[in-house]
Amino acid sequence: MPSAWQKRQCVEQLRRGGLIAYPTEAVYGLGCDPLNRQAVFALLALKKRAWQKGLILIAADISQIEPFIKNLPEAIKKRILDPCQEATTWVLPAKKSVPDWLTGTNKTIAVRLVQHPLAQAICRQAGRAIVSTSANFAGCEALRVGYKARVKFGNKGVFTLNGSVGSAAKPSRLIDPFSNKQLR
Repeated sequence: MPSAWQKRQCVEQLRRGGLIAYPTEAVYGLGCDPLNRQAVFALLALKKRAWQKGLILIAADISQIEPFIKNLPEAIKKRILDPCQEATTWVLPAKKSVPDWLTGTNKTIAVRLVQHPLAQAICRQAGRAIVSTSANFAGCEALRVGYKARVKFGNKGVFTLNGSVGSAAKPSRLIDPFSNKQLR
């Protein structure tokens, strides 16, 4: 488990526009400040990922994703807030003010109320949602161990926060709650 100092260093890296690697429910994630265009494009370049695909944001609570999403019907909001569900990323209508480097070519944004305690702590300390994409290069297997993330990305300026990933066997499911369709 990382120390309070290590968590602060991780959040400082975010605030400086840097990239971080951290454990999530199933794999190590790569993240950055979603409102820092330069940081987002550095993350996309590192992953060799096209911006047009859009990105996922993780948050500790719904107040951290509300700046990015349109108002939701109460039934959908209740479903998103259900603490008993497995890790779920929701595809929701994005506010017009959300930068296209987050939505890609979509009018939606993918968001998850993260269940991993360390990822939650980072979002809380940062005071915002953060970009979250799997710690791997496009098309390669995602990493589940901190030292592997450090070896792979440390020389690229990524701050790795040690910790164990959660017990989920695979990354979060991706659901459009309006159509009730599972996309992943």
